[in-house]
Amino acid sequence: MILDLFRLDGQTAIVTGASRGLGVAMADALEEAGANVVRASSATENLADRAAIAGLLDRAGDADILVNNAGIIRRANLLEYSDDDWDEVIEVNLRSVFALSRDFARRLAARKRGGRIINIASMLSFQGGIRVVAYTAAKSGILGLTRALANELAPLGINVNAIAPGYMATDNTQALRDDPVRSRDILARIPAARWGTPDDLKGAVVFLASPAAAYVHGAVLAVDGGWLAR
Repeated sequence: MILDLFRLDGQTAIVTGASRGLGVAMADALEEAGANVVRASSATENLADRAAIAGLLDRAGDADILVNNAGIIRRANLLEYSDDDWDEVIEVNLRSVFALSRDFARRLAARKRGGRIINIASMLSFQGGIRVVAYTAAKSGILGLTRALANELAPLGINVNAIAPGYMATDNTQALRDDPVRSRDILARIPAARWGTPDDLKGAVVFLASPAAAYVHGAVLAVDGGWLAR
């Protein structure tokens, strides 16, 4: 039965940034599909500390699925953007994704089994944005990292793909939603005519984590209400 291909029974998934927002919804979805989910909480608590990655993987044991969702954002005009903000965003949003994915893949390879890595990209993987230079750089990097990892890991049976959420009603977009002009302009461009919700990502993450996506490598699935098609 085709629906059986979407089941994740007997698998273990790690979801970073799973204490709120998109991470909670994706972790819930993977559990609903049958997976045992190890939820890593805040981005800075678990991933800004480079020594924390091994501890997270050890805690998860023989995991099969990694969802790199944790991320932070710092908003400021370019001329006032600090080195500290740049470094923190790049560290959490890009470097830690590389390191966690590499170390996760090493463990899969040592066990001689396949797995899934799902990165969370952004509309700013495709566009420049305003006042979010480090976030844009990191999310653009996630797009390239996803493709590079897919090229090297596909022969090992490890699928690497990404989800690019559109404008979602989460803490990261609170400042935009509170700005009546920016909120109006954003909504005017979204064909679906609404902000996305964390639940909108549930189907995408289960699909990419499941056997149904066995031949999907290096793809970026936009869940954006049609934003990029506009």
